[in-house]
Amino acid sequence: MKRIIAVANQKGGVGKTTTNVNLATCLAQAGKKVLVADMDPQGNTTSGLGVDKYKVKNSIYSLLLEEAYLEQVMLPVCVEGLHLLPANIELSGAELELADMPRREYKLREVFNHAKYLYDYILIDCPPSLNLLTLNALCAADTVLVPIQCEYYALEGLTQLRHTIDLVQRKLNPKLDIEGIVFTMYDSRTNLSAQVVDEVKTHLGKHVYQTIIPRNVRLSEAPSHGLPITLYAPTSKGAEAYELLAQEVIAKNTIA
Repeated sequence: MKRIIAVANQKGGVGKTTTNVNLATCLAQAGKKVLVADMDPQGNTTSGLGVDKYKVKNSIYSLLLEEAYLEQVMLPVCVEGLHLLPANIELSGAELELADMPRREYKLREVFNHAKYLYDYILIDCPPSLNLLTLNALCAADTVLVPIQCEYYALEGLTQLRHTIDLVQRKLNPKLDIEGIVFTMYDSRTNLSAQVVDEVKTHLGKHVYQTIIPRNVRLSEAPSHGLPITLYAPTSKGAEAYELLAQEVIAKNTIA
């Protein structure tokens, strides 16, 4: 089943971009055709996949403003079957540019009208805030994948995001659902990590992925080299975890 997945959490620093980059790569390495849409003006997903965001000629900003075609923007990256719609700081101006446009929340959905038939998965990296770019991602998506850091404020951020998803379901995109919740930066040496996992499972057990992403030095190093973890440190615990997560996502969508 083809799927458009928004990777989102309104709280920053939870491993959202790391999850987007590495899950997309692992899905492609598993033989799936994958498109990554970088909707964060910081462009970290773009650089994390080895693209110099400062030298990008056409970006997702150009698509949203209907100044370029999909084929002019998407770039092949790092592994076969994986393409990127890159972003850079000019995307921060999209809020003002889109403000007066009709159906402004659906510009990204319109971009995907053709692309969704070309790929098995489209993953969208959302900004860590609720703005027009995030709304575009949630209106274009079928589901939302939520990375949660195993720390004290995780549940607060999850509550905010669930409220946002419910609001978008009611007002803009009735089909939107939760793809799953994945725990990141898990430290087995602390009681807090285990407590956060148990608390979330108590409330949202059916949505929680079994795979847990550990706190891993190699995962932290990989973005500075412009490489996903399976290319930078393929035998690391981080690489193994994202490979398992990709298989879990594939299995879930095969059943669906």
